[in-house]
Amino acid sequence: MKSSYLLIAAILPFAILEIWYTGICVIWTMKVSVLIYLIIFGLIPVIFHYSQTLQRKILFLNFVQWPLKVEFSNPKSVGLEGARNFYLYTDQQVKIGAWQILPKSLLNNTIPATDEAYETLLSNAKQPVFLYMHGNSGNRASSHRVELYKLFQDLDYHVICFDYRSYGDSDELDLSEEGIVMDSKYVLEWVMKKVNNSAPVFVWGHSLGTGVSTHMLALLAAENIQPTALFLEAPFNNMADELTEHPLAQLFKHLPWFHWLIVEPFYNNNLRFESDKHISKIECPVMILHAEDDGVIPVYLAEKLYQAAIDSHGNDTNHIQMIKIDSSYGLGHKYICRYKELPSIIKTFVAKTNRNQIE
Repeated sequence: MKSSYLLIAAILPFAILEIWYTGICVIWTMKVSVLIYLIIFGLIPVIFHYSQTLQRKILFLNFVQWPLKVEFSNPKSVGLEGARNFYLYTDQQVKIGAWQILPKSLLNNTIPATDEAYETLLSNAKQPVFLYMHGNSGNRASSHRVELYKLFQDLDYHVICFDYRSYGDSDELDLSEEGIVMDSKYVLEWVMKKVNNSAPVFVWGHSLGTGVSTHMLALLAAENIQPTALFLEAPFNNMADELTEHPLAQLFKHLPWFHWLIVEPFYNNNLRFESDKHISKIECPVMILHAEDDGVIPVYLAEKLYQAAIDSHGNDTNHIQMIKIDSSYGLGHKYICRYKELPSIIKTFVAKTNRNQIE
């Protein structure tokens, strides 16, 4: 019995010490957790609300460069044959880096050696000409974009692709919706002037590029200028809804001040990309393509854009079309270019819209 008391007396101080230490750890953990919560869900959103620079960086992601090193002067370095690098200087004196990629049928001939020869081929184009407008992050050399260029090339189309200001090797300037829309407007006007009605001109926008392209074409519609048709790959209806539904936003949506802290600043700083409003002004046919397993822009935002377009164009399903790609293909946000039916979809839409334009 005495030995039991002695054992308890020996163990008790250690037990008390362990309980005290555990209590300290629990309290310390709780304090750290509260601090982390306040920083993530309090301080960071407040900083975001008041920092236009942070808002622009999060939206445009132009600082995310992939691939890390690109020889823009040598498109062949990313596997493009029959392509040249060139630069345009906009009416705002912004240098825009661009590539011109020849259709497959012209690769059988001697590939031109000069910019003037390439431009002559564009001016005398008989095959469709595609202007590609990319989304945020990366540049015109990003791998999934190159895949799409090659698909266009195999379909025997001319391709012009470019980087907005502060992307790729274009001029480093403050980014804004107005800025990249004006860059794009200049490039499209340059393309249409070069082609000069010798061939149909199509605009293809992906992700953020869909917001840029719809805004651009709405401005041009006011000048009675329209391309043959517009392709919207993985579009959203407006930036407010995209911010609200983006996967990263789900961490913050429980906050009662979410809309005021996160969404309203974009609107107030003219980072709106209101495609659902702009598309009502676009007179050329529109094809919307969206994968159902897109984890960046949910497919129902594309459906909302489609509905807005249909409503504003008298329920004309020939004028506005949408194709949803089943999630079983696993194409996500970037790889609709790998959809086995895509070449047929493009060719059919190109032929139809070009025929209607001629008529």
